[in-house]
Amino acid sequence: MPRAIRWALLFCWIAGFAAPVRAQSPDPTNQMARDLLKQLVEINTTDSVGNVTTAAEAMAQRLRDAGFTEDDLHVTGANDRKKNLVVRYRGTGKRKPILFIGHLDVVEALRSDWTTDPFEFIEKGGFFYGRGTEDMKEGDAILVTNFMRLRKENFLPDRDLILALTADEEGGSANGVDWLRKQHRDWIEAEYCINLDGGEFEKENGKPVLAAIQASEKVYADFRFESRNPGGHSSVPTPDNAIYHLAGALARLQSFSFPLHMNEITRNYFERMAALASGQASADMKAVAKEPPDAAAARRLSESAYYNSLLHTTCVATMLSGGHAANALPQTARANVNCRIFPGEDPQEILKTLERVANDPKVKISMVSQTDPDGKPVPVVAVPPSPLLPELTQAMKRILTISWPGVPLVATMSTGATDGKYTRSAGIPTYGISCMFFDKNDDRSHGKDERVGVQDFYDGVAFNYKLIRELSTPN
Repeated sequence: MPRAIRWALLFCWIAGFAAPVRAQSPDPTNQMARDLLKQLVEINTTDSVGNVTTAAEAMAQRLRDAGFTEDDLHVTGANDRKKNLVVRYRGTGKRKPILFIGHLDVVEALRSDWTTDPFEFIEKGGFFYGRGTEDMKEGDAILVTNFMRLRKENFLPDRDLILALTADEEGGSANGVDWLRKQHRDWIEAEYCINLDGGEFEKENGKPVLAAIQASEKVYADFRFESRNPGGHSSVPTPDNAIYHLAGALARLQSFSFPLHMNEITRNYFERMAALASGQASADMKAVAKEPPDAAAARRLSESAYYNSLLHTTCVATMLSGGHAANALPQTARANVNCRIFPGEDPQEILKTLERVANDPKVKISMVSQTDPDGKPVPVVAVPPSPLLPELTQAMKRILTISWPGVPLVATMSTGATDGKYTRSAGIPTYGISCMFFDKNDDRSHGKDERVGVQDFYDGVAFNYKLIRELSTPN
């Protein structure tokens, strides 16, 4: 018998004992979500060269194909590159609508910084890579997927469900949520809002540890520290130097701490986190959650940068410039000081505090004005926390109990800012619920090689689907 035939017979004989391998078809919902995320990641939506409108139109077409009519869809915005998508899933109207928001824009990403092309969707090692996979095109894809799925199932909610995917959350002058509340408030009017760009679901060493509902966030404000001087020749220096004046003011700011503040949300956070901590940390969290909070416990907790940010307004120098020539005394020295203001505090009082801390009449401090798309100044205003709604918290607890038994629900205040500030200031209670878990020790949002776990993403699709149904199923 020829050798080739003997080998072929042997192979067939061995294969006959092997268990048959069946190709598994991907879950259709997960496949749809993956396709949407890929499409979004590969549309550049940066402020510099990207186009948010392209992404908004792409998602609108997906929804049209799923059965949403032109009466249900709006694609419009402040300019041709920054259009927003608003979708209404019509229900019976028994209850007021729920608004779901997410932003389509992403921060800048340089190919030279990344291991892969940031605007190419890549799956490897159990992760999806690409700019926006964590902040926050994964949330956009989840929402569009579930609106399409519910439409396919002919689900009839007892309230309208509104989806707004918007521009310029990360920067730029055409913030979509702000534009919508001013130009088309009726499109987004709702009993409350769920923002997938907040409310961290945290895992550690691959294990979920907590699910957060963001009910409050700090207020963003920039302040300019500026010192001016006639200057002169550097060969004849004097103590009256613009850079020295500025440096002294910043050094005093560095050693200053704003007063301790607590609200319902942060108190709830530390109460719940105390049960997850141990030793002195647990005792300090319990003590700071009391009324009044224990000052010594707050000082110990504030040694952590994160806990310090939860307990105080913070202000930090972020940009610096000064002088005009290497051989001349500086005529001007400037610094940008970025503040994250505790909800309820008056930004004007923060300005007065900064002036007292700087303690130098030759350092002028002013609030950096923000402008809308028309160039008009936008005042920095205090935004109150949103009250914890039993309807929402109970629905989340029910889903968590089924999906991840033992994972606690924790109310949080974001130390950063999201578009929730616009909906809250418009009188719409807003709650950040990311729906998917991220490794607390591997935050890559705004950084290089941004990624989301494949299974975490699919779990987020399922969690969001269950949440929408829980909140809109007729009793």
